[in-house]
Amino acid sequence: MEKHDGSIQDKYSKVVSIDEGDTEIEKSGSPLVFLKKEDEVMLGYIGKRLLQSVLTLFIIITIVFSLLRLMPEEGYLGAAADKMSPAQQEIYLTNLGLRDPLLVQLGNFYTNLFQGDLGKSVTYRTDVPVVTIIADKIMYSLLFGLGAVALSLLVGVPLGILMAQMKGRWLDRLGTGYIVIVVAVPAAVYYLVIQMYITEFLHLPMLFDEYQPITWILPLTSMALAPTASYAMWMRRYMVDELNKDYIKLAKAKGVKERTLMFKHVLRNAFIPMAQYLPATILFTITGSIYIESLYSIPGMGGLLVDAIQRQDNTVVQGLVLVFSSLGIIGLILGDIAMALVDPRIKLGKGESVR
Repeated sequence: MEKHDGSIQDKYSKVVSIDEGDTEIEKSGSPLVFLKKEDEVMLGYIGKRLLQSVLTLFIIITIVFSLLRLMPEEGYLGAAADKMSPAQQEIYLTNLGLRDPLLVQLGNFYTNLFQGDLGKSVTYRTDVPVVTIIADKIMYSLLFGLGAVALSLLVGVPLGILMAQMKGRWLDRLGTGYIVIVVAVPAAVYYLVIQMYITEFLHLPMLFDEYQPITWILPLTSMALAPTASYAMWMRRYMVDELNKDYIKLAKAKGVKERTLMFKHVLRNAFIPMAQYLPATILFTITGSIYIESLYSIPGMGGLLVDAIQRQDNTVVQGLVLVFSSLGIIGLILGDIAMALVDPRIKLGKGESVR
């Protein structure tokens, strides 16, 4: 008969001594899983932020829903309004549930929302589900938004690094001037300047054509101007802060190479605050292209929103606001979580936040 040492536990029921601050999860027939106290706090923080985000989204949707109910009812009748008698219009609106109390309408809306039903278009594409319309448009917004962010990262981050290294010199002044102009001048102004003058100077088409790659250049460049300025400004600021810290001065005094300091310490620490803004910037760029999509006739969600408002298609407007709000909130929560994960100096505890 095989003997077992008393110090060895049965493989299907393990009892292990763990340090204080660790939490043991035992599962029969499976390896032990350990959660550090810090991991538990992080999971709790993520859960808390998710709940806050859901509550925020609920408030936004409720407010938008209520405001749209104050809009003229022609937005629910569409082109058929002129062909209907007042009695027929009343029957139609009653069938849509618009004569029910507001709370009943709101409850029905959330019931349909949980089933993936955002209603049907009234005037934009009559009787076509809003989900289908948004699905047809969202890919263009994603392509332009992600492309603009990639371009702005490739230009803005190196520009900010060079501005910090050449603080007070010509490149720093030039970059600062660019940032001030982009921030101070309304975006619509330089968007129009680019479309009217750059297209003529470079002999480029003024409107977007998905089958002509050259027509992607100006919309992408226009969308990347503001994020590029933001990345350059943030990177310069954080780089200058790091370069002025005592540990950098001490390392220089000890003879540490400039290249080692820059890549091993300064850049790494300067990128940490950027982690908080990057997810939000990506999603806000995707959702914030309304004017550019309208200007260049890009068939994305921004142009769809403008068209739906002009046509008074309330169901489409409602669905788009839901999508834009959701993307914005997702960006903010991802930024907070990324900041908490990458910055070891942040200690999440009771009542504490990453902000």
